[in-house]
Parts: sequence; C-alpha cells; structure tokens
Amino acid sequence: MNFVYISPNFPAVMQNFCAALHGNGVNVLGIGDAPYDALSDMLKAALTEYYRVDSLERYDDVLRAVGYFTFKYGKIDWLESNNEYWLAQDARLRTDFNITTGLKTPELDPYKYKSCMKAVFQKAGIPAARWQLTAALEDALRFAAEVGYPIIIKPDNGVGASDTRKIADENALRAFFAAPGPARYIMEEYVPGEVTTYDGLCNSRGEVLFAASHITPSSIMDMVNNADDCFYYVNQPAAKDVCRAGQAVLAALGAKSRCFHLEFFRLTEDKPGLGKRGSLAALEINMRPAGGFTPDMLNYAYSASLYQMYADMVVYDGLRHTYDGPRTFCAYFGRRDGKRYQHTHSEIIAQYGPQLRMAGRMPDALSDAMGNQVYIACFPTKRELNACADFILSPPKAAGRKKARKSAAHSE
Repeated sequence: MNFVYISPNFPAVMQNFCAALHGNGVNVLGIGDAPYDALSDMLKAALTEYYRVDSLERYDDVLRAVGYFTFKYGKIDWLESNNEYWLAQDARLRTDFNITTGLKTPELDPYKYKSCMKAVFQKAGIPAARWQLTAALEDALRFAAEVGYPIIIKPDNGVGASDTRKIADENALRAFFAAPGPARYIMEEYVPGEVTTYDGLCNSRGEVLFAASHITPSSIMDMVNNADDCFYYVNQPAAKDVCRAGQAVLAALGAKSRCFHLEFFRLTEDKPGLGKRGSLAALEINMRPAGGFTPDMLNYAYSASLYQMYADMVVYDGLRHTYDGPRTFCAYFGRRDGKRYQHTHSEIIAQYGPQLRMAGRMPDALSDAMGNQVYIACFPTKRELNACADFILSPPKAAGRKKARKSAAHSE
C-alpha cells in the first residue's frame, strides 16, 4: 500500500502517524519543504522515501512529487496531510490522481466553508447560530440590527480562529470593514458557551472507531486575539449528548475514513432559538485530528494510541489493538511569553512532576492559539486538574509584585 503523507514533519505529531503506518507495513512516501537532514530519526525510519519541494504552497511542485512517486512505486492508495491548512490541496491531488480513499475537490465545500457547514448541522438536527454571508458593510449593519450586538465575524473559508472577531458595537463594525481583509465573511450571532468537542476516527462505512471529547472553558477567540492563556482538558467520559450530536453530524456529512474534530457550544445561559442553558449548539466541522498536542492528550487520557488506531483504519478499516489502561482527565496549559506568573517553571516541575506528561515549547506557527510554554498533565479528578490550572496559570500575588519585578531578569 502506497501512502503519500504531505508535510510529515510539521506539526510534529504527524511523524507519529507516519511511524504507525510504517509499523503496519505501509509504504509511506513523504512530501515536505524541510531539508531531509532536519527530519527526526524516527520519521526518517518511517519514510520509504522523502521528496523535498521548495514550497508546499506551489501546487505544481507538489503535483510533480506525487507524479514521481506514482512512476516509481505505482498507483497511490492514500494521500493525506491530516492538516486543515492543506485540506483543499489534498483534495485537488486526489482528484488529479484519482485517489479514492479521501475527499476530492467536488466534495470539499461542507468541510471547508463555514457557511456550508450550516446545512449539515440543519440536516443533523443540531441548532446553530443565525448567520449571514457578507462582503459589504451595509449587509453587516442589517444583520447586526436583526440579532443584536455583539456579533462574531470571520472569514467563511478560514483555518481555526484566525481573523475571528467579536464586534461589540456599530463603531467597531465600521472599523472592521474599513480595514482590508478577505472578500467574503460569515457573520454569526454571539453564542454564550464553552466549547466542547467530539474527536475521533471513523472508518470507510462511517462507523466511529474511537471517540473522545475535550472542553475549553474560555473563549478560543479570546485566546488568539487577546493572547490569553490556553487551557482545556479531555473530559471523562465524553458526555452522552456530545456523542449523539457528533454522530448525527458525521452521518449528515457522510464522513468516512478520517479523523474528525467537531466543535459545539455548551450554552452557559438560555439563548432564544438555540436552547436552554446546558444544551448544545453546533459551532464548526473539522475533518482532521484536533490541533497541537491534542492527539497525545487523547492518548494519555485513554491509555491509547490515536496514531496506531489511524494506521489500523487505513490498513484494516477497523481496530486491531485494544486499550484497557486507566482513563484520566488530561489537561493542557499554555503560558504566554512576556506575561508574569505566580510560579516558575522549576516550581511547576517540583509540584506536578509525577502528573506531567509533557513540558516544552509550542512552535511559533501554532503559539497564537496554543501559547508558548506548554504543560500537559493527567489527573484522576477534575478538582485536582483545576488546582493545577490555578497553580500554573495564576498571575503573581499582589503583595509580591514589587519584589517579583526586581527579580524579573531571573524569572523562568
């Protein structure tokens, strides 16, 4: 089986998918823009061959690389990046090379355009925020008058929370449209809620092979726009209504042979047209693994391996491994460079060393959403998780600020 993996080295978790595929006997062929010598030893061992291009943005260069692999190894069975940024390019390559194990260009719209996702939510019976496409200020003003401020405005075709704004009033709306930006935005009414997800993997028949859920108590948009600390955790167990809603969306979408990361709001107050406090409203469809180190967090939380499950799905269309280890709450804490905190890195290691599964730096390309200094830890209870969040993310105590400022040059 020939599997072309686009950008197998970035983000770093992608090399784990390659290693698992290789372990299942797959011929893994990598295409990336990093020098071969920059690849990890693990990735080098997993790849049958690596084709370096000057830029993955240049479609003709990537097309030529896939053509080379086709000539040398025969028909390509799979092509994937597992990365939302390359979703359209992956689909175009599958279309051009008639690779039938993934999305092709004509199928792409509900996976990429936020406006097209609304029809999927409607088919699934999941309420979603009122919305409108617009390229003009006049349209935006009419929509805001209908739903009231604040409103959310973002590119219809965008990755994650990039260029997503919470518009508080008419002056802010006018200022937003006065600045250059994408030609087409989607506007949505504001939904008060915390984000809860449905993450996992389905096979070629759309059957869910693995599912989990993580919760982000604070606004992801604010994390990006305001450089707030990043905090979220894998819930145990995944809430039943999240599982029902996630499965309904997958069925409405006709999803198959992919990782999925579906986002919902858990309403924190009653919202007319959406539901009562505590109910779910649909937010967004992402047919790829959750971002950053979340795949590793799912593994820690479930004593499992999403990477191996993915490789089993590709080769066997089902799971060949069982995972019976302990289940825990797994939390992510992302601190920001330039901010002061009550406890230093050394104090965090001393206090939570046994619970920590990872402590390190987030690549700059992902740090806007995820923070700069990362800690991932597991706990048997949510109470212990929240205590750790306070320890890692709390700012300096007021009484200690003067002393802390004097020693800032030596802080960690």
